[in-house]
Amino acid sequence: MRLNTTQHLIDDMERLREHLGIERWLLNGGSWGATLVLAYAQQHPERVTEMVIPAVTTTRRAEVDWLYRGAGRFHPEAWDRFRNSVPEAERDGDLLAAYARLMENPDRAVREKAAADWLAWEDAVVSNEPNGVPGMYSDRGVDEQIAFVRICAHFYGHHGWLEEDQLLRNAHTLAGIPGVLVHGRHDMGCPVQTAWELAKAWPGARLHIIEDCGHAGSEAMQQAIRTAIEEFKNR
Repeated sequence: MRLNTTQHLIDDMERLREHLGIERWLLNGGSWGATLVLAYAQQHPERVTEMVIPAVTTTRRAEVDWLYRGAGRFHPEAWDRFRNSVPEAERDGDLLAAYARLMENPDRAVREKAAADWLAWEDAVVSNEPNGVPGMYSDRGVDEQIAFVRICAHFYGHHGWLEEDQLLRNAHTLAGIPGVLVHGRHDMGCPVQTAWELAKAWPGARLHIIEDCGHAGSEAMQQAIRTAIEEFKNR
């Protein structure tokens, strides 16, 4: 996991681009992928033609804290279970770091329980979304549950190895790169505020707020994404 950081992923993207012989490319990434493509584009703006970003996140502390603590105001019983799944001495501290330690425990049973408890919280956050899918996060095999939570706790516990507000603060470096941001109005885990702030800070970005969905998306969201990609394809 020490070789799995945001910078490692950016470097992997560059190796892939070079391997495929692509001089410049369109980037499309949502949720955590939004953070990754923004970080890549700010580091390599000369390699990016356009960007299409659904479910906008920048992994700043305020966003991570909202997802794993603040949203508990709407689901207090689910958040209490999420919190109480870490050792008692760590419940009032850094929950993500506590989960990250559980996910490295040599006892597989400990890892399985921590992963299940984490995913139950993720499911609760999206449970009231229009077009939401029951068990959206937990409906996967146990090995995939463990891998997913291990990586999430690792990345979010380190706030993506990014300075606070780095991606918003440096959004001006994307000037000249057209971007389309597509975000669900009812996204409980990643409120639309971040997409709004990014659209204001990024010259040339357009924000489409989709009224019938949240983080899980909808056909209207998918159509907006497809339309943007088709539009850019014909530039």
